[in-house]
Amino acid sequence: MKALPKNDLAFIIERKHMPDDRQPILELKGLCYSVDKAVILDGIDLAIYPHEVFVVLGMSGSGKTTMLRLLTGLIRPIAGAVYIFGQDITAMSEDELNRLRARMGLVFQFGALFDSLDVDGNVGFRMYEHTNVKDEDIRPVIADKLRQVGMAGYEKKYPTELSGGMQKRIGIARALVGDPEILFYDEPTSGLDPVIAATIDELIVKLRNELGVTEIIVSHDIHSVLRMADRMALLYEGRLRLVGTPAEFQASTDPVVRQFLEGKTDGPIQVV
Repeated sequence: MKALPKNDLAFIIERKHMPDDRQPILELKGLCYSVDKAVILDGIDLAIYPHEVFVVLGMSGSGKTTMLRLLTGLIRPIAGAVYIFGQDITAMSEDELNRLRARMGLVFQFGALFDSLDVDGNVGFRMYEHTNVKDEDIRPVIADKLRQVGMAGYEKKYPTELSGGMQKRIGIARALVGDPEILFYDEPTSGLDPVIAATIDELIVKLRNELGVTEIIVSHDIHSVLRMADRMALLYEGRLRLVGTPAEFQASTDPVVRQFLEGKTDGPIQVV
């Protein structure tokens, strides 16, 4: 796989100047969520545009995964709305949500592969189990998705025979089945060493560039984020502290942003 140039902020800065009248592919309006009396998200407003690599950052327990679950309709907010493809998913039935989810893919944090199935069975699971497509017509689709993630020829391998990085790629290949317009990633580099994490970052950007997919990533890995994000948002105390490009984050003088980027224990973010 071709490596990204060292100055990989070039395309990010260029995208910043795209027309402001673009229609968001995903939009949050006044999104609120709480558990008992604990406020998790407090009036989130956010617009994400087609073909962006957008990252939601935050400390552990900041609400990143909760936001991801709200965006995919797995839970519903107590107030506000989530618009995807111009439709408010908070008002949808489960059948309507499932039809919309067919246009999206989700990559789980630890791959979530079925140990009892080989790569072919894992990547093609949705088609094998939930469609009437013949097996001989499914296999070329699987081969194509494996090729897109650099795993061509691995159909007969089992998850236990694969490294952590390979399992992540298989999870991405599975999410690509159905040619989604939006890909959601939950901590895509979690548990990987820095070199393997960099290859996953490159793959994420490659898929956006080649397929035109919009990618929304939940992460706390600041090194990965600065390599691949077009824009990013920092969740802090239930609200978005800053939304901007990696360059804008690096130039910020906000003490919360600075502490998060630099990984220091001294600052307004309380370390428990």
